Amino acid sequence: MSAKPSVHDSEHTLKREFTLWSSFAFAFAFISPIVALYGIFGLGYSTAGPSFWWNFLIVFLGQLLVSFVFAELVSRWPLEGSIYQWSGRLIGQGYGWLAGWFYMWTLVVAMATVAIGAGGFVARVIGQDPTAVALNIGGLAMSKQVAIGLLILVLGTIANITGRTVLKILMTGSIIAEILGSIGLGLLLLMFHRNNSFSVVTDGFSQHNYLSLSGPFLITMAFVGFSFVGFESAGSIAEEVKNPKQNLPKAIIFSISFVALVVIFASLAIILSIPSDIAAHSADPVYDTLKMELGTGAAKFAEILFTIGFLASFLALQTSASRIIWAFARDNALPAAKTLSKLSKKQKQPVTSLFIATGIGAVMMILSQTTPNFYTLMINFTTGGFYLAFLFPLAGVIISRLTGKWVPGPFNFGKASKAISFIALIWAVFMFLDISWPRVVYTGSRYLDFSVWIASIGLFVVGLAISTYLKGRMTLVAVNDIDENEDA
Repeated sequence: MSAKPSVHDSEHTLKREFTLWSSFAFAFAFISPIVALYGIFGLGYSTAGPSFWWNFLIVFLGQLLVSFVFAELVSRWPLEGSIYQWSGRLIGQGYGWLAGWFYMWTLVVAMATVAIGAGGFVARVIGQDPTAVALNIGGLAMSKQVAIGLLILVLGTIANITGRTVLKILMTGSIIAEILGSIGLGLLLLMFHRNNSFSVVTDGFSQHNYLSLSGPFLITMAFVGFSFVGFESAGSIAEEVKNPKQNLPKAIIFSISFVALVVIFASLAIILSIPSDIAAHSADPVYDTLKMELGTGAAKFAEILFTIGFLASFLALQTSASRIIWAFARDNALPAAKTLSKLSKKQKQPVTSLFIATGIGAVMMILSQTTPNFYTLMINFTTGGFYLAFLFPLAGVIISRLTGKWVPGPFNFGKASKAISFIALIWAVFMFLDISWPRVVYTGSRYLDFSVWIASIGLFVVGLAISTYLKGRMTLVAVNDIDENEDA
């Protein structure tokens, strides 16, 4: 077995340039209220009507419990790679490897998906049709949305390589845009353009089968599940944060809480302001409501703010994906580990890992243009992949507690921790099953209803083969006497 790498090894030491604020901003941008709301609102509203709003509150409360568990874990093990690191130390290297494997692919797929979404917003802002053909090379017709998304991938890579200062500035800017775009516009709608009473958010519950397993409420809960993931990303940059044992638990809990408050408020404002004709016919009720109630100028301004939110979320996803690849490589847990674990000399950035994440994302974006339903498969797997990855550390905590091996870190909830851990695990299991349940949604392509399971099983088989090949070489990084204030 290889000698254990150390966090103090100069070749594997990241710069600690993030503070509590910047780590909070990073997680906030990753979740992004605008992405969380705009990405699923139209689907939720058209599927279940105004009553789907309650799902924002329910999913937030469940995810808040998960964030409590993750806050305890990051306090004990503030290491790059978050879910991968925590799971490996709770149960063992193989278990952690599998957790990280699912999480790594979820991040890369989500990065590509959000880049495509951002490309659509950019296209509309500059007055272009996102679906129009931008390039036609060798029979490959690429839409303007995907072409711009690929450009965003390149620009994001440059921003990441430039250094953490650029990331901090961009993340802070995204928070300003999110507040203006979500809270500001929401206040305007509620104060001056309210068209519906609060009772509309309870109308759906009287419908037959509304709360059944295949009913609209649980289907939209699966959509909303995507709205509140990413708070754990603060742990993905743990070795780049000063005083991580104190700052990261706060960043994780604050980010999910603040994002949820913004989303719950903004979504309610939109629901209470949607005109009846838009509610009945619009495929994009958020934009159409803003345009009708506030005017074309305000709607265009909102679209610019939405674009900033999607771009910031993409950048946080790209950063997180590169960090977990690097964390794997440092532990000799991937092929070509020596190359992938290298850091740039000046900025101490995992440049090679960043290029790999970007390259895989670019391939997926191209496949979305050449392979039927591939983009739908990407969207479906993204939400399920997060909850599947969450299950590993949550189950690991329970096993550790039941076997008497659990040792709390500096941040913990005392006697309430055990109950929180059990309820959080039950919640995550429920959400994964709700998201992955093969309801009859894609009648023309029935396999898409099983897409989360198909992708998960496929990744498990490939991952098992790779981990077996690497067995004996992998070793978790040593964390004794970690210097939380190390800047070099």
